Amino acid sequence: MPRLGPTARRVLGLPDPGDWERRKQRKLGKQGQAAPAAVPQQAVNPWETAAQQLLEQRTAPTPVAPLPGTRPAEPAPTAPWATVEERSGSAFARRLGRGVLWTLVAAFALLGAKSVLIPKKAPDPVQSAAPAKTAPAYPADEARVTASRFARAYLAWDEKDPAARAAGLAAVLPEGADATMGWDGKGNQDVLAVEASTVTPAAQQQARVRVDVLVRPTTPATPPKPGTAPAPVLPAHWLGLEVPVVQASGRVIVTGPPGIVGVPTTGPKAPELAAPEADSAFGEQTTETITQFFTAYAAGDTETVTAPGTVVPPLPAGVSLVEVASWTADKGTGPDRTGTARVTWQMGGAQLEQTYRVELTRVASADAQRWQVAAVHGGTA
Repeated sequence: MPRLGPTARRVLGLPDPGDWERRKQRKLGKQGQAAPAAVPQQAVNPWETAAQQLLEQRTAPTPVAPLPGTRPAEPAPTAPWATVEERSGSAFARRLGRGVLWTLVAAFALLGAKSVLIPKKAPDPVQSAAPAKTAPAYPADEARVTASRFARAYLAWDEKDPAARAAGLAAVLPEGADATMGWDGKGNQDVLAVEASTVTPAAQQQARVRVDVLVRPTTPATPPKPGTAPAPVLPAHWLGLEVPVVQASGRVIVTGPPGIVGVPTTGPKAPELAAPEADSAFGEQTTETITQFFTAYAAGDTETVTAPGTVVPPLPAGVSLVEVASWTADKGTGPDRTGTARVTWQMGGAQLEQTYRVELTRVASADAQRWQVAAVHGGTA
């Protein structure tokens, strides 16, 4: 059995064998008996000491019976433990070990109480969820530019200069593609305007781009038949073109021939928009201000009729004011007000009525207050 040293016994709180011996000596001293001989220092294990005593008893000579009338001698008591001198370092280690043990117990108790009194919050599923990876957006702007360049080259041709059309198409077609793109090399047609609009992405980095093109043929639409009068030349008109494109090697190119589609003749039905409530009294009060502004607007000098810091670019030459057909102020309060003006202009030998949204602001001077224009925008929005 391994022997425990004094330091280990004190850390674990076990009694010291020397304590047994001292208690025994104090007890014998009170009874008037002599103190037993000291146990050698090396016999510190009580079990070894007991075994040694048992061996000595077995090997000792048989005691002689006492004479009649005499009291048998009492055997001298032996101490079961060896005396070990306690050192100051051992006592300090024992106290330190107990202090560390109680500190750990207190710490675990506090952690357990915290988990009960302050439960851990469940993670927010929205914040804890990993952000979803989104595919990069299709380069719609580049697709519109490519489709517009293609449409301008594709629908403009001159039978006397076919290379010009081929060069324009080659810049936006794949390498080695047919630059004639189905043209038979006859006729003449000009492209006046190109407007790209909707981009519809498809699979494998492809897309379809809607382009509206204003064309003006310079030859009849169909060649004349023998013995008949030539067909008239069509005027300039819009036509739709849907162009297939694909993104490849960091660019957007046209993948093949497009398709001509129709152009809507009317727009969809407009939603019913609520008109702002009118303030007739304020409208009458500011009618002269609005008339002065549009007169100066047509003349190209609005500095005297606009609020300080407001800059309104003048109208182009050839536009003159016919009348301010109506002015309706919106309901409201405060130093900033808004209203709608309907104005008739004279231009190009004709009269044209238009609509404006006008913002007014109240300007105060030392002796008076007046309303002046702070901004003007075309349309009713």
